[in-house]
Amino acid sequence: MRILGIDPGMAIVGYGLIEVKDSEITLLTSGSIQTDKKLSDSKRLLEIYNDLTTIVEKYQPDCASVEELFFFKNQKTVIPVAEARGVIITVLEKFNIPTFSYTPMVVKQVLTGYGRAEKKEVEQMVRIALNSDKLPKLDDTVDAIAIAICHSRSAVN
Repeated sequence: MRILGIDPGMAIVGYGLIEVKDSEITLLTSGSIQTDKKLSDSKRLLEIYNDLTTIVEKYQPDCASVEELFFFKNQKTVIPVAEARGVIITVLEKFNIPTFSYTPMVVKQVLTGYGRAEKKEVEQMVRIALNSDKLPKLDDTVDAIAIAICHSRSAVN
C-alpha cells in the first residue's frame, strides 16, 4: 500500500510517500511544495494544486493522510493554512484517493506513545520506522512522513 502523507501550509506543503509491505515501511519519495510569499494567495493556492496534481499523477498513492488543523497560536496563519488544506483535499478527491486526517497530537501518540512528544522524539521514531539514519532536512517533510506512518499504524486501514 502506498500512503501519501501531507503536512499542509501556504508557504510550505510537506509530503512523504511511503510503501508498506508486510509491516515493512519504505520511503519512496518526499519533499515540499514551496510558494513565493510575493505572489497573491490565489496564485499560491494554484501552485499547490498544480504541484500536488503532478505528484499524485506520478506516484499514484493508494490513500493519503493529511494533518488536521487542530489549534493555532498564530491566528493570522490559520486561514491561509485552511485554504491550502482545502486545495490539497480537492486534489486528492479529484483522483478518488481515500483521505484520512490526523491531529498532530494523534500522530505523536501513534508514533511515540505520547501525544505531547517533542519534535525530536517524533523524528527519532520516523528514523526507526524507516530503518534509516537520514531524514529530510525540512521539518514539514519529516512531519508529512510521520503522518503517513501514523496512518499505516492506525486502525483505520
